[in-house]
Amino acid sequence: MCNSSIAEDALDDPLPLISIQGLNDPTTAEFAQTAHAMGQAARSYGFFRICDHGIKTELIEATYAAAERFFAQRDEVKRQYYIGHSSNHRGYVPFTEKGDYPDEINRSYEAFDMGLDLPIDDPDYLMGNRLLGPNVWPELEGFKEPIAEYYRQVSALGRVMCTAFEIHLGLPSGSMLGLMNKPISQLRLLHYVRQQTTKDHKSVNMGAHTDYECLTLLHTRNSGLQVMTQDDRWIDVPANPDVLTVNIGDMLEVWSNGAFRSTPHRVLNLSPERFSLPYFVAADYHTLIKPFPELVPEGETSKYEPFLAGEHLERMLVRDFPYLLHDEDRAAIPRAPVHNPFEGRLKQSVT
Repeated sequence: MCNSSIAEDALDDPLPLISIQGLNDPTTAEFAQTAHAMGQAARSYGFFRICDHGIKTELIEATYAAAERFFAQRDEVKRQYYIGHSSNHRGYVPFTEKGDYPDEINRSYEAFDMGLDLPIDDPDYLMGNRLLGPNVWPELEGFKEPIAEYYRQVSALGRVMCTAFEIHLGLPSGSMLGLMNKPISQLRLLHYVRQQTTKDHKSVNMGAHTDYECLTLLHTRNSGLQVMTQDDRWIDVPANPDVLTVNIGDMLEVWSNGAFRSTPHRVLNLSPERFSLPYFVAADYHTLIKPFPELVPEGETSKYEPFLAGEHLERMLVRDFPYLLHDEDRAAIPRAPVHNPFEGRLKQSVT
């Protein structure tokens, strides 16, 4: 069992580190105690770290190894799986596919994106859903097996954590999970590279943003991730191979009626090379995201305008993926500059 002293480094504001070993049986007092610790961290920081999460190091390392083998290939090989060739936003994201972030000075990363791997005859996919359907799997030995298994295990962990949040918030059992039957949850294999011409190693590689879904479970082996505190300061997130970093996303902030905070974060150019594995826990595509009624005090109104989960994610992806702006088959996606209201707390003056 881990303890709170692990990998704290010398931070002024270390994020809470919580053992989730007790999240085995939701009927036990230990489950409720762990859920309360998670909930308090979500209220205070919007970010926290978990250990004793049950995903074996061997599987995590096998997933990294598969990602490293893919990214080590020649550009022309990787581009055979370009995400712009996919009808449901799956595949390789090259260095040139740059998002629109004002503070992104030295953005240099590539990625491979995947989601719930549905069969080719899935009715939502056949009807043209942009976020559901089969994954793109490269013809690379040893790639699919560990990554598919990691997706399965981390998505199961995400469901357990949602159950814990239900308990902490006093919601009826299944309030969240009942809206996650065919979720638009995504896993990204991320590969950051600091260019040799980059002089400022504290410059931003991925710009400040919130995550669009419910919550994110992130594994990384390298430093560089920073979180904005509630008093608008950037603090470093320690990197530890035994730990997953958890952050609240836009959808869960709304579901909780603002009790939890979707927290801005960014990635700096601290390492010549950096890998990470973010998994985004999301609701079903057609879920209307609005505060659960139990969390809106009697006589008060909701703090948030409702939105559809799939539409919110698609709108944000337009900002992140230029290929979406040039696809005539995606005419329904807005072409105007996209602003995420959950990022309104970002300030240009923050350093």
